[in-house]
Amino acid sequence: MTISLGALCASVVDSPGPIVHRRNAMLTTTLIVCFVALCTGLANLSAIFLGILIAGFSFFFSMFYVYGLRAASIGTAALLVMTLSIGDGRPLHEIILHALYILIGGAWYTALSISLYRIMPYRLAQQSLGDCIVEVAKFMKIKAGFYKENINYDENYTKLIEAQIVVNEKQDAVRELLFKTREIVRESTQEGRFLVVVFVDLIDLFEQIMSTFYNYKNLHQQFDSVGILQKYEAILTLLADELENIGYAMKLGTTPHLSPTIPRRLQELHNAILELENGPDAAQFNTLSIGALKNIEVNIKNIFLRLKKIVGNFKNRKKKSLSIHGLETTPFIAHQEYEAKAFKENLTFDSEIFRHSIRVALVMLVGYIIAQSFAFLHSNWILLTIMVIMKPAFSLTKERNYHRLIGTIIGAIFGLLILSYQHNKQVLFVILLFCMLGAYSFQRKNYVVSVLFMTPFVLILYDFLGMGNISVLEERVMDTFIGGGISFIASYFLFPSWEKEKLKKNLVEMLSANLQYFRQVRGLYLGNEFQSLPHKLARKNVYVKTANLASAFQRMFSEPKSKQTSIKEVHQFSVLNHLFSSYTATLALYVLEHFDEIPDFDDIQHIADNTEKLLETSIKVLQTDHFKVEELQLLQLKNHHKHEDEGILLIPEQYVNIQKAAFDICKISERIKI
Repeated sequence: MTISLGALCASVVDSPGPIVHRRNAMLTTTLIVCFVALCTGLANLSAIFLGILIAGFSFFFSMFYVYGLRAASIGTAALLVMTLSIGDGRPLHEIILHALYILIGGAWYTALSISLYRIMPYRLAQQSLGDCIVEVAKFMKIKAGFYKENINYDENYTKLIEAQIVVNEKQDAVRELLFKTREIVRESTQEGRFLVVVFVDLIDLFEQIMSTFYNYKNLHQQFDSVGILQKYEAILTLLADELENIGYAMKLGTTPHLSPTIPRRLQELHNAILELENGPDAAQFNTLSIGALKNIEVNIKNIFLRLKKIVGNFKNRKKKSLSIHGLETTPFIAHQEYEAKAFKENLTFDSEIFRHSIRVALVMLVGYIIAQSFAFLHSNWILLTIMVIMKPAFSLTKERNYHRLIGTIIGAIFGLLILSYQHNKQVLFVILLFCMLGAYSFQRKNYVVSVLFMTPFVLILYDFLGMGNISVLEERVMDTFIGGGISFIASYFLFPSWEKEKLKKNLVEMLSANLQYFRQVRGLYLGNEFQSLPHKLARKNVYVKTANLASAFQRMFSEPKSKQTSIKEVHQFSVLNHLFSSYTATLALYVLEHFDEIPDFDDIQHIADNTEKLLETSIKVLQTDHFKVEELQLLQLKNHHKHEDEGILLIPEQYVNIQKAAFDICKISERIKI
C-alpha cells in the first residue's frame, strides 16, 4: 500500500510534456515526498510539532505555483503524502521504512513511465495532437452554426469563444510536447517531422476557420428567403466531421481518408451561387452580398485543400518525404526559470500566490485543530479535502468544492449499495479495480466523475482492511462537508483573489495583441515584405490573449454578484475583439494568397489609420481612469471601387468592417468600470 502511494505521488506530476521535464519532475517529487513522509512520521510524536509542520509545509509547497503548474503538482504530491501520514504513530525504524517504501514506489513509477516513453516515444504527442485536431473541428462546427436560420448570435459567440479557450490550451500542450523535444525539433526522425508538419498545417487551418469576411446578420437578411445559407452550414459541418475523423485517426495511429462526396457538394454550392447571380431574382441581391458568398465559397475550398494537405501528410509519412527544414520553434514556447529569486519576489501580499499559500496554511491548521478536537476516526480526510479543493482563485475553489461534494455524495450512495448487496470478495475486488481505473482515468478530464469512482473505491478498500461499516461512509461524507465548508469560507473572507482585480490587465493585453496583429497585416497591403515569424507570433499572441480574457470572464461570472464588474460590457468586449481578429485574419489570408493581384488601395489608408487610433484610444481609456475621449468618428470610403474580381472589391468593405469593430470596442471600453 505504501509503495503504491509513492507511485501515485510520482504520477501526479507526470502530465503531458517533454520527457526531460517529466523525468526531472518525477525524480524531484520522489525525493521530496520521501523527505516529507519522514518529517511527518517524526512530527506525529507531538501534536504541537505536527500542527507547526502542517502549517509550514502547506505554505511552502503551495508557493510552488510560482514556478508553473508542473511545479505546483510537485507541491500537491508533497501535501498528499503529508496528509495521509498524519496520525500514523510508529517506532523510528518503521518511520524510516515507511519513507523508504514511498521512495521505492516513486522510483518504480518513474522507471515505468520512462520505459513506456522509450517504447512509444511519440504516443503522447500523437494523442495530444489528435485532441487538438478534434477541438478545432468542434470550433468549426460552432462557426458553421452562424449560417442557421434564427441563430442566437450572442449565444453562439459565447460558445465560440469558450471553444477557443479549449483550442488554445490544446495548442499550447502540443507546442510543449513538440517544440521542447530535441529529437523532434532537430528533424531526426520521420515520425517527429510528420507531427510537426501536421501541427503547423493545423494552425494555418485554424486561421482559415477563424476568418470572417462578412456580417452574418446582413447575409441572413439577404439570403434566408432562398435557403442557400443552409448549404454553407451543411458543407462546413461535413468538413468539420472530416477534420474530427483526422483527429481520431491521429490518436489511433491509422491513416484517414476524406469523403469522396466533398467535391460534388462543393460543385453544388458553386452552381447554387451562379444560379442566384444569374437567375431571374438576381436584381434583389447587391454585388457585395454575392461577392461575400463567393468569398465564403473560396474560403471553404481552401479549408478543403488544407484538409487534403493534412491527409497527404499521413501518406507522405510512409514515403519518408516530409521536411521541417528552417522552421523556427523557439519563439513559440515559454521557458520557465526555477530560481530562488522568483520565490523571494512573491513573498509579499501583492502576490496572489503568496496570499493563497497563507490561506492554505491557515485553513489546513484550522482543519487539523477541528479534527483533533473531535477525535474523528480518519481526521486526515478533512485535510485531504482542503488540500484538493483550495485553489488560488475563488471561482476555481468554488467549482472544485461543488464537484467534490456532488461526487462524494453520489459515490457514497453507490458504495453503500455495493457493500450492502455484494459480499463476495472476488466480485468486490473486480469492482475495486474498476473504480480505481475510473478514478484515475477521469482525474484530469472530469473531477466529478473521478470523485464518484474514488468514494466507493475507498469504501471497498476499507472493507478489505476490516473497517467497512456505515461509520466510515458517514465520516467520509461528514469530513468532506467540513473540509469543503472551511475552504469555501476562507476563499471568500481570507485574503481573497477576485478576477476584477486582474481585469484591466487582460483587457489591455487583448487590445494590444489585436493592434499588433492588425499592423502586421496592414503592412502587407502597403507593400511590406511578408515575414513569417513576426506574423505567426502576432497571430499566436491574439489567440492566447483571447483565451486568457475569456477564461478570466468565465471565472468572474462564477464569483459572487457583489464581486463582478461590468459583466455585460466585458462579454461584448470579448465578442467584438473576436470579430476584430477574425476580420484581420481574413485580410491576412487574402493578401497572402493574392499578393501579386492586390491593387493599390491608397484611399483606404485613412480608414486603417483611424482603426489603429481607435484601438490606441481604447487602451488609454482602460489604462487611465481620467482619460478624456475625443470625439470619435467612423470614416467613409473616398471612392467607390470597381473591379471584376468581387474578392478584391470586398477588401475596402473589410477595412470598413474592421474600423466599425474598433469603434464599437472603443465605445464599450468607456462603459467598463474597473
